[in-house]
Amino acid sequence: MNKKEIAELRKQYTPQKSSIDRICGCYVDAEKNIKFKMKQAFFSLPEEEEFKYFDLLKKTFSGGLGTNLFSMEFPLEAEEEGGTQEFLYRLRESKLNDEVLLDEFYDRIIANYDYGENYYIILIHCCYDVPGKASDGMEMEDASDTVFEYIHCAICPVGLSKAGLGYNPEENIMSERIRDWVVDRPATGFLFPSFNDRATDLHSVLYYSKNPKEIHPEFIDGVLGSYMAQSSVSQKEAFQNLVIETLEEDCDFDVIKNIHENIQELIELNQDNPDPVTVTKDEMKQIFYDSGASDEKMEDFDLEYEAYAGKDTPLMATNISSPRSFAIETPDITVKVKPERLDLIQTKIIDGRQCLVIAVDSHLQVNGVDVKTFAGIELPGEEVEEENE
Repeated sequence: MNKKEIAELRKQYTPQKSSIDRICGCYVDAEKNIKFKMKQAFFSLPEEEEFKYFDLLKKTFSGGLGTNLFSMEFPLEAEEEGGTQEFLYRLRESKLNDEVLLDEFYDRIIANYDYGENYYIILIHCCYDVPGKASDGMEMEDASDTVFEYIHCAICPVGLSKAGLGYNPEENIMSERIRDWVVDRPATGFLFPSFNDRATDLHSVLYYSKNPKEIHPEFIDGVLGSYMAQSSVSQKEAFQNLVIETLEEDCDFDVIKNIHENIQELIELNQDNPDPVTVTKDEMKQIFYDSGASDEKMEDFDLEYEAYAGKDTPLMATNISSPRSFAIETPDITVKVKPERLDLIQTKIIDGRQCLVIAVDSHLQVNGVDVKTFAGIELPGEEVEEENE
């Protein structure tokens, strides 16, 4: 799924557009005991509760593709009888009316979701009448010929509200506030099947993780059974190892700067593309060459790439090169630069020491205080140079 398809589904979670017909819930405590279950028609909920559920479900469509959201395919065995995809398919086909299937679904999550605190499982069934699109991209509500039927799950932490003082209107005093159990924004969730090319794709699932560093592999394996996604952290580590092992002693500032500049150029060229920007093995190889890597160092590139990233696994461009900041660190100093202004930094040997040289034109601020720069100031030797010219 791409950004436009995710945004299209997200927009359906409003009272005016919603086509959610069934909602189920299961509250689980820290000891993995089921404390509460519910199942009812979504439109029978009070309006205030509907809004709360809309908000929670929309959160599982937030974040970046490849960072918080992962489109993952099922292996063939998962689609066979008894497989995880086949089970999710039966759950969808039941329209969440089969108590036995629902209980098995909850049991699978409880057995494979290592959280350690209370949480609330929300599961909905929805039939979205996908509007057609004109040649100019405008939606035509009366030209739909596709229905996207899906289930959407959100797993939300539940914790005690903070202790504090509150106003007691009955006694007209400030007193200790009653602490209650509050449902927080989802930590994990998934959409099945995927909405690829604005149509049903039974062979893949969209997975959500609030924390990019904790994607819950045990949940992906035991509940979804899809191919494991690489987290943004693991992709970044794979890329860093690839650079270090490939370049070895040639891993200098200029080459690294060039690599990141070339990746940023790739991101910029594809900024209007709704699909996430990825870098394949062959594209990465060319980037290394274009950035100054020698033929000698590139001899084992393919093997190094497969060892750290995977044989046919592309890397998400924004996971390996931040479009927001380029960081340069020493044991005592950290310098952060906008990627598009890497031209302001150079390395030079000064008095026998390697130094970072940062170009400063007119504005320099130190601890919030504007300080003078050399811009506009006549430096020693300038007048002589003009006379010689």
